[in-house]
Amino acid sequence: MKALVITAPRETEIRDVPRPTAAAGEALLRVRMVGLCGSDLNTYRGTNPMVTYPRIPGHEIAATVEHLRGEAAERFRVGDNVTVSPYTSCGKCPSCRRHRPNACRTNQTLGIQRDGALTEYLTVPWQKLYTSASLSLKELALVEPLTVGFHAADRGQVSAGDTVAVLGCGAIGLGAVAGAAFAGGRVIAVDIDDAKLTIACGAGAAETVNSAKVDLAGALAELTAGDGPDVVIEVIGLPATFRSAVELVAFTGRVVYVGYAKAPVEYETKLFVQKELDIRGSRNASSSRDFPRVIEMLQAGRFPTDQVITCVVPLDRAAQALADWDANPPATTKILIDLDARR
Repeated sequence: MKALVITAPRETEIRDVPRPTAAAGEALLRVRMVGLCGSDLNTYRGTNPMVTYPRIPGHEIAATVEHLRGEAAERFRVGDNVTVSPYTSCGKCPSCRRHRPNACRTNQTLGIQRDGALTEYLTVPWQKLYTSASLSLKELALVEPLTVGFHAADRGQVSAGDTVAVLGCGAIGLGAVAGAAFAGGRVIAVDIDDAKLTIACGAGAAETVNSAKVDLAGALAELTAGDGPDVVIEVIGLPATFRSAVELVAFTGRVVYVGYAKAPVEYETKLFVQKELDIRGSRNASSSRDFPRVIEMLQAGRFPTDQVITCVVPLDRAAQALADWDANPPATTKILIDLDARR
């Protein structure tokens, strides 16, 4: 079978690799569509510290069940369209013992620490599968990245009555917008791209702020009667926005960081104490909680799927799509690779 392999930074090739066989308790999937995310872009660039080469990328999956063994056959049927939770967990580390396996110390995500889904067939444990008869392949491929944003909103304990500022409206940021809105929060989306802010409105944002055009602190103060947002979710990854999250959030508010800053961050730490802030990281997503909620939201038609997708390309054009994204990151929100286009 064919697979896209990143062999070294900015070097890719389509390779023939062995087709897998499902073991007991596993499902064999025919991969139909795969989304590319920022982690895949960083792998392509050579800036993902968790990746070794060669690596097959891809963990945002829409697939069709081809074969089932063991208990999998009792839960799913051949022909079901599914998405996949791409994470592993050891069941023994502190995170797993605290029922937070998304932060497992030894997690291996498809396409990052182990080979991923940009290949024609894939085997996974049946417990990692989620299906929906009503969602399209495009929507199924969007489930996993949206769960990351939903998890960030969950880490912020967003509930009805909260005002939530989401800094950054890329794919994960839009998931945070949607997750906070789905939880009943009033969402203020912040970005420097008016087109992305328009999409954020479709994802549930009540207000938007273009921080390249207006003073962000002043705009948020005006929108919150001078208090600041109850929750700030940072999805940009710059030292300046890491600091801004702490400065902008209300007293006794919650700050949630998704991903990592791209350089060391210096804080005015008195704000941690004076505001008595809760500062939280958000890693991956909860398979048991976030995947079902995102599927529920998508089934309700509460996300602008078509507006989010920048392009859909076949497998043999995936490398060029990565190169184009690398050259002009602001022009891309979500790339989908259509593996059916090869057949």
